[in-house]
Amino acid sequence: MQPTRDDAWALLNEFTTNPSLLKHALAVEAAMRAYAARFGDDQDVWGVVGLIHDFDYEQNYTEQTHLHVGCRILRDRGWPEEWVLAVASHADYMEVPREEPIRKTLFAVDELSGFLTACALVRPDKSIAEVKVKSVKKKLKDKAFARGVNREDVYSGVEDLGVDLDEHIEFVRDAMAGIAADLGLPDD
Repeated sequence: MQPTRDDAWALLNEFTTNPSLLKHALAVEAAMRAYAARFGDDQDVWGVVGLIHDFDYEQNYTEQTHLHVGCRILRDRGWPEEWVLAVASHADYMEVPREEPIRKTLFAVDELSGFLTACALVRPDKSIAEVKVKSVKKKLKDKAFARGVNREDVYSGVEDLGVDLDEHIEFVRDAMAGIAADLGLPDD
């Protein structure tokens, strides 16, 4: 089975109704597609993996269930094992090594995409395109801002991916800006 984006979107919507989780999936998909293009890999595969990475989270939000249930569902439905492992790899507790670029990238963009959305939402214009790298780095140091974002994951993800933090923030921001309207943000 070679699932398409339509298959991924249907799966995501089967398990997820929360608009914020749907927007997060779209943001991660955009960042994954952008990095796939940069690395010369398959944008469709990387995008699908990004889109479904948290498809089971709304119903299975604990470490004991999230991804354990989701990966079983993917396997039961015949999704490619490499895609299942890529999805599983974005959570340390799944203990799936992040050796392949797709796995490193998913981990590196997941937390950051949520953080960038938070940075955009506190701007008067709510523009993701206008979020400054310097501002993001300052907010990363403020533990009270977007408390749910694991800063250590942001930093270790960038390190494992082998990119500069400033460059990574700008790259993911720009990927998200390309779909700003889908994220409920102004599209400049």
